[in-house]
Amino acid sequence: MNQPISLLLVDDDHHLAQSMADWLHEQGMQVAVASDAAQARSQLSSTSFDILLTDLRLGSDDGMDLIRFSRKAQPETAVLVMTGYATPDTAVAAVREGAFDVLTKPLIDEELALAMDRAMAQRDIAKENESLKKQLDRRSGLENILSHDYRMLKIFDVIDNVADAKASILITGENGTGKSMIARAIHGRSSRRGGPFVEVACGALPDTLLESELFGHVAGAFTGAAVDKVGKFELATGGTLFLDEIGTASPAMQVKLLRVLQEFQFERLGGTETQSVDTRVILATNENLQQQVASGAFRQDLYYRINVVNIQLPSLRERPGDIPILAEHFLREASETSGRPINGFDADAMDRLQRYQWPGNVRQLQNVVERAVLLSRDADLTVEDLPPEVLGHADPLAAPTPSNNANEPSFAPRLGDVQGKSLRDALEGPERQIILQSLRRHNWNRAATADALEINRTTLYKKMKRLGLDDPRLQFSS
Repeated sequence: MNQPISLLLVDDDHHLAQSMADWLHEQGMQVAVASDAAQARSQLSSTSFDILLTDLRLGSDDGMDLIRFSRKAQPETAVLVMTGYATPDTAVAAVREGAFDVLTKPLIDEELALAMDRAMAQRDIAKENESLKKQLDRRSGLENILSHDYRMLKIFDVIDNVADAKASILITGENGTGKSMIARAIHGRSSRRGGPFVEVACGALPDTLLESELFGHVAGAFTGAAVDKVGKFELATGGTLFLDEIGTASPAMQVKLLRVLQEFQFERLGGTETQSVDTRVILATNENLQQQVASGAFRQDLYYRINVVNIQLPSLRERPGDIPILAEHFLREASETSGRPINGFDADAMDRLQRYQWPGNVRQLQNVVERAVLLSRDADLTVEDLPPEVLGHADPLAAPTPSNNANEPSFAPRLGDVQGKSLRDALEGPERQIILQSLRRHNWNRAATADALEINRTTLYKKMKRLGLDDPRLQFSS
């Protein structure tokens, strides 16, 4: 059963107010009466009303002040104004202050009833719009993160809980799992969503440039610094700064980051003036920072500072049930972009997609789907449209064909070379030779090399740095 409309009637004419209140009671409304602005403010402060019906002249009080008070105390209350001295300017002023309508005394019953119906209908529409807005806000930032996996659903709950927290958030997971999208989702769900979202790939920049990129610099700080530059921390103030591949930061940069994450203050490179920012920081890495802390490669105090909340993204091979909906999503996007009508993958092709291990995770799946759409001759995609590695034709553990160049040793490690070593250490030699050969084949073009190796450029830069391949002298060696 619907609740009766509650109405506060404010008029300093006692007899008129009582007569109107009786009529409103007959219409099934709950009516409270106030004879002056002070009584009305008291009732508005303690009781919720659907409608405020007030005269503009309340003895020595101004009805406009009461309208303003009502809009602050009870913004959802619809305000109707009645006056015997209405002019066009009066009506405009009342509406500007928040009144829904202005009625002229003496009031006609039908006119008042119609005005109240319209006011309530308008309020219901506003409430519905607000409800829809909240639903949209709840999905904000998650519309492109498709998953039915329980691990991802738990992560969505974590995003809800931490979206407005000022504490730093660390997102971990393999390359291609969507760390950047999760960071954007956190920003989109937060009260900072109206502010900037600034992303920095830490692994793609050497220390000097990274410091300038993050903190800015003053003119003359280094060769080529002709003018002052604002850093990303300042550009992201009021919003979110996303630091990707934080595990690649040098010890010196880690010290600077620790200070700014503790105090949100820093000096621009070459400057002495302290800058203060209101920036929310989200960090990401595919490295095991606990192992790096244990080995001394990553500062323990910085690790605890950034690891207040850790969101661990599962790999795609851990959630094969998500592959069909992700593949369908990427297929629709690729089909629309290319202008090729595609129905989808047949059962055998989808089975192959779900059985593949996806070392490149979601990013690799997107690449495979786009490739299939572009190269397919039919609207139905089959196993013939999948690349060899997905079909198992290429053995990822097989040693690459040795180079004819005598200066480039075979990639396959001998058993004696790997005994007693960790898997990572044992594979460093072959990995270095594969990357070096590809760099030379592409004339040290890093973008082309990354594409050929099917990894992103940030990963390539990080591997080159770890394997000692970022030395410029290597480009001129035989």
